[in-house]
Amino acid sequence: MLYTAEHHELMASIRRFVANEIDPFVDEWEANEIFPAHALFKKMGQLGFLGISKPEAYGGLGLDFSYALAAAEAIGHAKAQGVSMGVGVQTNMATPALAAFGSDALRQEFLAPAIAGDVVCSIGVSEQGAGSDVSSLKTTARRDGDDYIINGSKMWITNGTQADWICLLANTSEGSPHKNKSLIIVPLKEQGQRAKGISVQKIKKFGMWSSDTAQIFFDDVRVPVRHRIGEEGMGFIYQMKQFQEERLDGAARRLASMELIQETADYLRQRIAFGRPLLDNQFIQYKLAELKTEIEALRSLVYRATAAYVQGEDVIELASMAKLKAGRLGREVADWCMQFQGGMGYTWENRVSRAYRDYRLGSIGGGADEVMMMVIARKMGLMDFSA
Repeated sequence: MLYTAEHHELMASIRRFVANEIDPFVDEWEANEIFPAHALFKKMGQLGFLGISKPEAYGGLGLDFSYALAAAEAIGHAKAQGVSMGVGVQTNMATPALAAFGSDALRQEFLAPAIAGDVVCSIGVSEQGAGSDVSSLKTTARRDGDDYIINGSKMWITNGTQADWICLLANTSEGSPHKNKSLIIVPLKEQGQRAKGISVQKIKKFGMWSSDTAQIFFDDVRVPVRHRIGEEGMGFIYQMKQFQEERLDGAARRLASMELIQETADYLRQRIAFGRPLLDNQFIQYKLAELKTEIEALRSLVYRATAAYVQGEDVIELASMAKLKAGRLGREVADWCMQFQGGMGYTWENRVSRAYRDYRLGSIGGGADEVMMMVIARKMGLMDFSA
């Protein structure tokens, strides 16, 4: 996949937005452990950044996913990854299934405002006892006439304290764990207040500080059946498809770690030790060259997977590879850059220390490295799918 002039123009617009509307405020948002999602998303919605690959009928730009991927790569340059992750949830994690399988009425009610930036949304899959193993989640949505009654809780919910609605995966019947789940749009607020039966507890994290993350509890929450996305019992399948855009989005954002390498090189060029710039050290030169090579290899994998996805191909294996590689490489880049910057890199205010904290989530969130390897092994025919 090669970016066209239109891709580059979109990326340049987003880079300007990041420079003007995000980066000047990230230190404040990190200290507050939250960024103002409603205000920021409204600005992004007005510029068309929240519905790049979504249908024009609901306010989107109607472009293919390669443009959404380019946007993710561009916003990955933000100096606080918690902000770019929050945006990614809005664009490529909580809304793809709604856009693809939701009814026209459901998309008009929930997708259109998300694209416009009028609301903040979140995705609810993980639970305290069911993170990487999606099939074992316990949250239920019991049918009661024309409503579902939802009970349970969801963990690690990005945008969780600010979200207006959540795309929730819940058990809607008994039986096979891969055929008894549905995706349901659950409003979290009513007239600006917390909806009845909903309670939210903020989670303090190691990194991604500017992203508000929460555990959300559902106690006899009543939601109309018409809020279900697509067919009942198809939620697991829809979510697996939705995961592919999430994983490609995350991998694309990690391509921006090349910027961290360049900043480290610039610092080492000025840092004198033993009478010469640290950058003159051959080991450092070779390691930075190796890291850049790895980033370019990741870029090729991400672009290849995206091109296949745009063509309608199954990219579960390639997207899982990209997610695995991005998570591990992000950790490696941050670790080496901190090592080379020494004591300065270890200071709290330094960008590299923030990247060290933020990038660590890449091998955990959205499917741990071990899950990605399991998916790849199954696709290779090395593991029984029933295992």
